[in-house]
Amino acid sequence: MPEEKAVQPRGLRRLGNDISFSAICAGFIAMAVSYAGPMLVILQAAQRAGLSEAQSSSWVWAVSVGSGITGLLLSLFTRQPIIVAWSVPGAALLLTVLGDYSYSEAIGAYIVAGLLGLLLSLSGLLGWLLARVPKPVLAAVLAGVLLPFVMEVVQAVLDSPLIAGGLVAAYFLARRWSPGYAVPVALCAGIALAAGSGQISNAPLSFMLTSPVFTVPAFSLSAIMGISLPLLIVTMAGQNGPGLTMLRSSNYRPNDRLLLSGGSLASILFAPFGSHAINLAAITAGICTSAQAHRDPARRYVAGISCGAFFIFFGLFSQTFLQLFAAVPAELVIAVAGVALLPAMQGSMQDMFDGPASGAAEAAVCTLIITASGVAPLGIVSPFWGIAGGTLCYLALHKRRPAYAAKGPNAAVASG
Repeated sequence: MPEEKAVQPRGLRRLGNDISFSAICAGFIAMAVSYAGPMLVILQAAQRAGLSEAQSSSWVWAVSVGSGITGLLLSLFTRQPIIVAWSVPGAALLLTVLGDYSYSEAIGAYIVAGLLGLLLSLSGLLGWLLARVPKPVLAAVLAGVLLPFVMEVVQAVLDSPLIAGGLVAAYFLARRWSPGYAVPVALCAGIALAAGSGQISNAPLSFMLTSPVFTVPAFSLSAIMGISLPLLIVTMAGQNGPGLTMLRSSNYRPNDRLLLSGGSLASILFAPFGSHAINLAAITAGICTSAQAHRDPARRYVAGISCGAFFIFFGLFSQTFLQLFAAVPAELVIAVAGVALLPAMQGSMQDMFDGPASGAAEAAVCTLIITASGVAPLGIVSPFWGIAGGTLCYLALHKRRPAYAAKGPNAAVASG
């Protein structure tokens, strides 16, 4: 009789079997890091542009809920840890240009950027280009993106030896005895030390649902040229590209058309409520795609679902939870983000020098230097220039082996 194959559970039953505390915690930390750092860029841009409190809260609601729904659905559908967030370089771009246009014109420009991104995503061009970039160069881009965040831990420990230093010590002790729970242990230790030392603010919190504000878009050529096109470039080059690379470096096979189209569609739908761009995350994705989320890569998609659910929940109460994060010492957030990204950083560094291809190591080092430098000529962020510079360096240094060498030592005799 033929051997019967075990039937894999499907749907919610499989999800119930795959849920783990480490994956849920990884999703929470990814969300927390996004709120504690990149969210501040949005708030600063809103303040500089003179947006009202209602418009600013709606912006936070839109990027949070939009990212959460998109990431949750994509993670559940693909069974991969798909972390979706808002465009950080896009928000940085808006710091300088948002005040030059009316709010309705900016909303219209967001919609145009989303439509252009959707067309580009459906073409598969970005995935096609990334598939042809040497693996060591892509690994170096990730290492360059993560390196500054990991290095910030050193300054955080110097600024707050008790909280950040204790958190780092707890992380490495837990890594020795229980690697899968190292980050949750470190986070709990940091919170306990901050509370015990009286460094958590006791400011009263106001619990209330955030009311999104719908804005009728207006379309102008100047806003499209000044916002849409730069926003599209920095989002694709600085977020979606590294986001796909992060998934591939963790041995996943992302469907770039599906993932990028999902983010672009969400950008269009949530733009009238203030969302500037929704895309794949790169930095926080390293928290959820590594072994910190779960030893089994097939069960790490729960971290993506968890992150999406937390985004939705925190977005609904965005005003309240922004107050909550403001009450926590900044050094705690910096330290927990740094230690959570260490495994992804280590994996990227190893992949930089993986493979016998000539010129790959030198090209990877050049890519790392350019990306970590943070340069942004023409308003385009450093990961794009890292990929471009590293690829050119690789092409200049790479030596092709003769055809007979690739076929074996006896190939020349056989053909002669």
